[in-house]
Amino acid sequence: MDGGKEVKVLIVRGLLILACSVSGYAIAYYSFPSHGILGSLIGLVLGCLTALFVIKMEQAIRKVSLRVIFGGVVGMIVGLLIAFLFAYGLNFITDIKEKYQIAPWIYAIWTSVMGYLGLVLGSKKVEELFNLFGHGQSKENKDYRILDTSTIIDGRLADICDTGFLEGTLIVPRFVLDELQYIADSSDSMKRSRGRRGLDILNRMQKSAGITIEIVDQDFPRIKSVDAKLVALAKKMNGKIITNDFNLNKVAELQGIRILNVNELANALKPVVLPGEVMTVKIIKEGKEAGQGVAYLDDGTMIIVDNAQRHQGATVEALVTSVLQTTAGRMIFSELKDIVNDKKSFGSDARQ
Repeated sequence: MDGGKEVKVLIVRGLLILACSVSGYAIAYYSFPSHGILGSLIGLVLGCLTALFVIKMEQAIRKVSLRVIFGGVVGMIVGLLIAFLFAYGLNFITDIKEKYQIAPWIYAIWTSVMGYLGLVLGSKKVEELFNLFGHGQSKENKDYRILDTSTIIDGRLADICDTGFLEGTLIVPRFVLDELQYIADSSDSMKRSRGRRGLDILNRMQKSAGITIEIVDQDFPRIKSVDAKLVALAKKMNGKIITNDFNLNKVAELQGIRILNVNELANALKPVVLPGEVMTVKIIKEGKEAGQGVAYLDDGTMIIVDNAQRHQGATVEALVTSVLQTTAGRMIFSELKDIVNDKKSFGSDARQ
């Protein structure tokens, strides 16, 4: 929530508290004049408490989806109708009505019970009701892809969206957005720049053709960790998590959540290099083993070149001997082309 909206909400809540407090004071003053100023002050406090209760209810309801609210309201109405029909039938039982004078209390209890059951069952079973009539089919088949904070800050996903390879709706939970804002407001300059970069990238993705960013207000107050909340949300929505966080990847997979890892996608898109190919590379530094030189491709892939340490800073031709895929990425082992040719030439002379 930005500053302007927050101020407006505070003003509206303040006016609500003021109106309820004044109304409570006036109701107590005119209804119970014999109690004097004490009764009026009690009415003012009760009015203020009523306003605070309404504000708390508003904050809780705002986190609930419209479908759940609709189901709860319909269920409560059905429950109250059943209670009314029961009360109507109870009027014909004269013994209860005339002898014991307990009918009003039975009405109150039955109405409360049926209203509560209707509210709870309606809000919990509304999804099954929609599925029963076919309206929930699209929800089950919908491909929910949930973004985590690290993926948004990383920025590579925005580049993928711009290319048109990724389309549809991407889910950004409210608690992820809150974490981004918290990082952007950090006193640490590095964290602050990362947070602001994440917000800028999110705005950029919203403008990408074919991409819709949907903010989901669903939260899990009892869960403190953002990663754990992401896993819980993915379970509830039967969705996938897009991330580049190694730890979140492992935790989610253990719980049966499908993961779309940006790092794995980047590794899969790297050009295929086969043993025997010749590459032109620049030796950047010396390797760990004696005589080795290290070079890098444009995508960051490390190339180990045997006997190339003396060519540091120069561009050489290397012949690929093997490719090693690791969790950190891909490594290519090679030899200088000239040395390989010399070996072949020496072997040919020896056979002759």
